[in-house]
Amino acid sequence: MAKNTICIWYDKDAEAAARFYASIFPDTAVTAVHRAPTDYPSGKAGDVLTVDFTVMGIPCLGLNGGPAFKHTEAFSFQVATEDQEETDRYWNAIVGNGGQESACGWCKDRWGISWQITPRVLTEAMAAGGEEAKRAFTAMMTMRKIDVAAIEAARRG
Repeated sequence: MAKNTICIWYDKDAEAAARFYASIFPDTAVTAVHRAPTDYPSGKAGDVLTVDFTVMGIPCLGLNGGPAFKHTEAFSFQVATEDQEETDRYWNAIVGNGGQESACGWCKDRWGISWQITPRVLTEAMAAGGEEAKRAFTAMMTMRKIDVAAIEAARRG
């Protein structure tokens, strides 16, 4: 077991979410499914209680804790992409399977988990600083899914 694991609270669909992530992202897998040994406030004995999984190498534990807590953008996975094709693939998988678009490269999956699908060209522009970063940032602020060509054009001025 990893020394540090991200615990993500789900209403009741931790296993479905983990399997969905594994179907999209590389280095992502469901490694164990644990069932409740007795009844608990949000379920019955034998229900899936926790799911061990990784998301792009990051160890996670999905907890089926019930409807008490909802997800917010205060937690998100940020996925660095190499090009528009990879950006489109992840974005479309998340949004196209019951998720929703947000702004500036952010979207939510159907369980309410936020994802930042961020092309490296954008983070590189921001790291460059100065006018290049300002132009890239201004362009990004008009987008939902990041348009790599538009960010590259903004970088050039």
